[in-house]
Amino acid sequence: MFVSKHGRVLTFICAVLAAACAAPTGPGAMTTGADRQPVARKTMTAVMMSTPAQLASGNLHVASTPTWQGGDELEELVNAGLTTADQNGRRLPLLAQAVPAVENGLWKVFPDGTMETTWKIRDRASWHDGTPFTSEDLIFTAALYQTDELPLVERPLRFTQAIEAPDAHTIVVKWKQTYIAADQLFHTVRPKHVMEKAFSEDKQEVLRLPYWTSEYVGTGAFKVRDWVDGSHIVLEAYDSYILGRPSIDQITVKFSPDPRAVAARILAGDVDLTLGRNLSLQEAMQVRETWREGAIEVGYENWIALFPQFMNPTPQAMQELPFRRALMHALDRQQLVDVLQFGMVPVAHTWVSPTEAAYREVEPGIVKYDFDPRRARQLIETLGFTAGPDGLLRDPGGQTLALEIRTSGGDNTHEGAIITAADDLRRVGIAAEPVILPDARRNDRAFQQTFPALRLWRNANNLWTLDRYHSTNAGTPENNFRQTSNYARYANPAFDALIDRYLVTINVQERTRLLGQIVQHQTEQLTVMGLFYNTEPHAVSNRLKNVTSKTTPDASHVWNVHQWELAS
Repeated sequence: MFVSKHGRVLTFICAVLAAACAAPTGPGAMTTGADRQPVARKTMTAVMMSTPAQLASGNLHVASTPTWQGGDELEELVNAGLTTADQNGRRLPLLAQAVPAVENGLWKVFPDGTMETTWKIRDRASWHDGTPFTSEDLIFTAALYQTDELPLVERPLRFTQAIEAPDAHTIVVKWKQTYIAADQLFHTVRPKHVMEKAFSEDKQEVLRLPYWTSEYVGTGAFKVRDWVDGSHIVLEAYDSYILGRPSIDQITVKFSPDPRAVAARILAGDVDLTLGRNLSLQEAMQVRETWREGAIEVGYENWIALFPQFMNPTPQAMQELPFRRALMHALDRQQLVDVLQFGMVPVAHTWVSPTEAAYREVEPGIVKYDFDPRRARQLIETLGFTAGPDGLLRDPGGQTLALEIRTSGGDNTHEGAIITAADDLRRVGIAAEPVILPDARRNDRAFQQTFPALRLWRNANNLWTLDRYHSTNAGTPENNFRQTSNYARYANPAFDALIDRYLVTINVQERTRLLGQIVQHQTEQLTVMGLFYNTEPHAVSNRLKNVTSKTTPDASHVWNVHQWELAS
């Protein structure tokens, strides 16, 4: 039978295919792409010591809700802003092409005290649903956070005058005044295409959108795959992340508000990483003794301080500088460091962390108070107090010199510090009483601000938030106790003026000089009484690589999450 040339070719192809189908499949046989095993997915588990109600925290947060421990880092995993901070606090660009600076021409300071910053968006920046990220999203984010009807805040926006978008990849921000943290604008961004309809129709509806939980749309290295209220969140690697797809495919973040449960999860091998403030240092050191599958890394976070009451204190002696200095001499702060911080941090003579570049420059102006109970007693006696038969000091009217040291409960560091401090003060003749507040009083602003004598608190010590010590941030009946960051309620026009000048001074050398004056005033007058710098321990499993430890309060723990690796 005649077979055409095309027929012979077809017959040959069929024979080849038949042979391929009948090819041996033993160990020595060749394999095709279809035969290869799929690459194993890289998954890890993190835990945070809180149960967040939504994905919003930190300096961009829903102000009517609490700040969740680990909430900042959780949101940073799923929502990249224009910039971030590395482990040393240095600003790095994310969605932006560059961080504005005077040197690169993107930050301009004008003779009249106003400023202008320009931001250029990277070309391939996008939201998790594939929608391009543009300057319109930044304009919308600003409008969202500047709306009085919503309890949403972003600190730098209050200093802005206007934001313009000359094109889809550029915004120009005009500032009413100079502001040192202008390069931190839009640390978190919100999607216009997701929220605009609710925002235009009913602004309160914005807070009820599923966007904040199960339908979150961000720009970060990971996107939300599953949200289970009160339990956990599952994050999936975002293939089109602007800095490159993460090496890890999936992160499950478990919510565990009980520190004992967090420790148990770590020891059981159920955790690769802890997010945010979690275990106290004491608990972390106990875990370290038996946990062989990982390490406890310790970095600086903030500081622990006593805030003296300056408005109608009890006793009235709290307003006297010699009395406050006596209190400092009476406190064995090194013992606090050794017992509560395992000797891993120095005594805090000021809020400026020793890890800050400016610390060496301002240190000569710091007034330091050594542990000297004898000197403490002498200073108090100069105010007219004398010892009674029981050894306690009394005023000229015979009233015992007593004071209360108040702090919140549920924190080993807080509770241990006030008990030890009260013991130290009793040794010099002060009837000091430690008071641990119940959770029910945490949201009572008036109660929190009107403590009688001393309040012990963990407090942020970022240099760009120095205005927290400004008199305008003191809670008073006139402002309905809404201004709460100036816990001591200290007011001094000269001190306010130094803070005001510091926040508008762009030149680093001049700003550091002003910082030195601020530190000198604070330590001379003891407007805040530092105890020790606080640590933030993190549990990191041995199989998780490239996780960095924070060295300054401004640093981020998850800034390079796209570079994390899991060892096989």
